[in-house]
Amino acid sequence: MKSDVVVRDPRRWWILGVLCLSLLVLMIDGTVLNIAIPSLIRELGASPSDVQWILDAYVLVFAGLLLTSGSLSDRFGRRRMLIVGLAVFGAASLLAVLASEPWQVVGARAAMGVGGALLMPSTLSILMTTFDEDERRKAMAAWATVSMVGIVLGPTLGGFLLQHYWWGSVFLLNIPVALIAIVAALVLMPESKGEQRPVDLVGVLLSITALGSTVYVIIEREWNIGMIVLAVAAFIGFAFWESRSEHPMLPLAVFRNRDFSGTALTLLLMVFGMGALMLMLTQYLQFVLGYGPMKAGLALLPYAVAAAVFNGLGATLGKKLSNKTLIVTGLFVMGVAFAILALGTGYLTVLISMLVMGVGGGLAGPAAYAAIMSAIPLEHAGVGSAMNDTLQQVGMAISIALLGSVLAGVFTSNMPDDAPEAARESIGAAFQLGYIEPAKTAFTTAMSTGAWISSGFSIAAALLGLVLLRSRKPAEEDNQVEVPVA
Repeated sequence: MKSDVVVRDPRRWWILGVLCLSLLVLMIDGTVLNIAIPSLIRELGASPSDVQWILDAYVLVFAGLLLTSGSLSDRFGRRRMLIVGLAVFGAASLLAVLASEPWQVVGARAAMGVGGALLMPSTLSILMTTFDEDERRKAMAAWATVSMVGIVLGPTLGGFLLQHYWWGSVFLLNIPVALIAIVAALVLMPESKGEQRPVDLVGVLLSITALGSTVYVIIEREWNIGMIVLAVAAFIGFAFWESRSEHPMLPLAVFRNRDFSGTALTLLLMVFGMGALMLMLTQYLQFVLGYGPMKAGLALLPYAVAAAVFNGLGATLGKKLSNKTLIVTGLFVMGVAFAILALGTGYLTVLISMLVMGVGGGLAGPAAYAAIMSAIPLEHAGVGSAMNDTLQQVGMAISIALLGSVLAGVFTSNMPDDAPEAARESIGAAFQLGYIEPAKTAFTTAMSTGAWISSGFSIAAALLGLVLLRSRKPAEEDNQVEVPVA
């Protein structure tokens, strides 16, 4: 007689710790560099163009390779890709620490993008294959919490390191963390693989071209017709090839699953609203409220605390309420949080907004991840995780480009007409040229406008989820029929 007892890996919570540690180093690195930009300019003599490429090189490579690395992790082993990614990320961080010229930092950041793309999809796909349905939501809540904490921890740690050490110290932290995670993965983590299919080389090339050119157009904020045509052609070619390939890297049939496509679109709109939040708040806290880098980082911690608490609550409620209910409710709450930020001034307003936003993100986040990943067969967990990551990266890039342009435009229009052009374009330049009070007023107005736009995106995402997502009982969501991939 066949036993119904499920034998679970007794090390699964330790494995989750390794996955969270791997994710943490990526999240911290993604935000710590913004704090280091003034030091890079002073100590390396980096020009504005150098700084732009230091920031963009990582995003371009990371976003472009995500789908490919997710597919390769399913084929060759998720633990293997995690370890290789950590090794590349750690080695590239060492190169960044040793760099003495801006172009060397650009090259190191591009290499870090390769490492990040290799390890990021593996974190969520290993989680999916390690935990069963009844524990998966709790594990996802921990994963999502670490992601949010890392985003806030980056500026805090960056501020502390730059206050005491040189600019390269912000990359130094990555090296021991990567080494610890590699050793822990080798000791604790079993290998897992998906379906053993041939590598889809044409799909790989088309996906890298499509994603890379798209992100390039977004971050450059220019109507580069050649790049736009290349992106559109590559996406069409990718869809055509994958729909006819015997062994596609991305099974397009998953998009016929309403839970997957609906949640993906909802998540994309949510990230549109959230993406530029730290861009707005870090500048507001430092320039307008006069906080130092470390104090500004600490001032953002309440958001991480609220998100951590409500991620856990969201995971618990997920056993009783549908993903749709949690996602839509969380997004409406996030819309309210941005409205609070738009209506007030001072740190009390920021604090209340962040606490409310943590509540909304904690309710919506784990439910959204669970809805996307449960719609994809486990043998494609790597590429499914990569799709989730790609949506967030592209959404983040669009959010920063769009809201960054809005912030700049509103700031310029609210500065005095007789101010020098440099002061009208940048709050940092305005401070240097003595236009401190007008710049504070103009930036506060700009941030309020950006917060209203973010609120609109969050509400739109909630309404989209209300229309597209299906209400399922939790038991049905955890055991839904997976879409065939062929």
